[in-house]
Amino acid sequence: MESLFGPDSQFHRFFNDPRWGLAVIRATVLEAAHPQIGAALADNSTFVAHPWRRLRNTLVSLQRMFGADDAVRQREAARLNRLHARLNGADARHRPYDAMDPEVRAWVVATLFESSVTMCRLSGQPLDQTTMERLYAEFQAFLGALGDQAGQLPATLPEFWQYYDRMVEEKLENTEALRIILYKLFDHLPAPPLLDGLPTVWAAGRALAGPVIGQITVASLPEPFRRRAGLPEIPGAQTLMQGAYMAAGLARFLPEGWIRTETLTDLMALTSDSDDPRYATVTAVRDRMKQAGAFIRLVTPFPAQREPADDGPTATATTGTSTGTSTTGGSRRSADEFFTEVLDQTGDGFLDWPDLAAMARELSSRLDLDEPQETRLYNAYADWWRELQSALDTDGDGRVSRAEYTAAAPTLAGPALIRVAEVLFDVTDKDGNQTIDAAEYRALFRTAFTRTVPTAASAYTRSAFIADFLTFMSARHRSTPYDPLLADA
Repeated sequence: MESLFGPDSQFHRFFNDPRWGLAVIRATVLEAAHPQIGAALADNSTFVAHPWRRLRNTLVSLQRMFGADDAVRQREAARLNRLHARLNGADARHRPYDAMDPEVRAWVVATLFESSVTMCRLSGQPLDQTTMERLYAEFQAFLGALGDQAGQLPATLPEFWQYYDRMVEEKLENTEALRIILYKLFDHLPAPPLLDGLPTVWAAGRALAGPVIGQITVASLPEPFRRRAGLPEIPGAQTLMQGAYMAAGLARFLPEGWIRTETLTDLMALTSDSDDPRYATVTAVRDRMKQAGAFIRLVTPFPAQREPADDGPTATATTGTSTGTSTTGGSRRSADEFFTEVLDQTGDGFLDWPDLAAMARELSSRLDLDEPQETRLYNAYADWWRELQSALDTDGDGRVSRAEYTAAAPTLAGPALIRVAEVLFDVTDKDGNQTIDAAEYRALFRTAFTRTVPTAASAYTRSAFIADFLTFMSARHRSTPYDPLLADA
């Protein structure tokens, strides 16, 4: 029997299928309609402020879980379980949510499976019964790999469809998270790093594509839920939706290298300091797009778009020696800008624990930390949150507003933030030699070591690393390596 994971799996064939992008959006909306998942997303997720980072992390996780290497899968399952164990609380109606709830986890997997089946049906290529059963077995195995007991998903496919219809009709709600995804996320989607220097071009494309993607997604949702949730549907939306799925299906006939999910996400994540050889080609394309953007500005009255600060080589501090260097240089950002771009990771207008937990989660994911190191980093961020809360929460509501932060205008690094910097250095320094080499640097920043650390020796010392982190976090200097890590979308 073929393995349920790895390159022979049905999921692996779907992963690089252009239609699957539409299916994932649809599945995410159905997940967000579950009251527990919707509450967890609204309280903890970075999908509003940092959607591209969230997308990339999700795709990497799915690749690990469905890959052929069982050790990698077990490690990723353990990481996901630790992540989910930290996501619990209560929604606006005081109903508890827990990301480790077996029903919740089963629904997430159910939406991915059902949306994969639906994408094939809507594009005119429905799965045969044998293939559908094989795909269902793979998703059951995925849930089992997470450690969930058998039975959270129905054992057979006919039973699954009964379960799915019951969940749609009885459990799903028009949650805040669902409304944000459908009516705010696409209309306000920030540019990915690749297009960050082309605000006018991005604004023009988003203005056209955002509403269309929203309507395509709404039209693809189960009709009973659309009716009960009162989701608006424009005339012709069903035709538009089916046409989009059909067009995406035709894209499968493009050369394989053009539509590989991993290749596309890597390209979208390229930044100006990347050492990826593809960046030269991307630079040429960006120059052409800038010319197009200039033309668009002449003929289209789009609102003014913020141009990115110039943090290129001339803005990078070069005060280092053979034992270390500063990489933080560049222009300062205001307290209000720093709050919005860096501290408010969830995009809800406030600073509280989920925002700092999101930072710890992103750093842990990039460095692929094991449990002891991950917990150590989370604990350091928790101490910093208590320090910030004590100093800045003047009205005692348990969170820090933008006004409270900007009024205090903190510029000095407290003991807890210094501890965060020390722990981050320790977990980045994998070999424990008290310097960060090129490989360790790229694991954290995914940027070119020699461009951002112009030093004779290929080493980044503990003191220089901590100084740069504190300068970024407390003095609010823009930074070539740290902005893509914590500030960019």
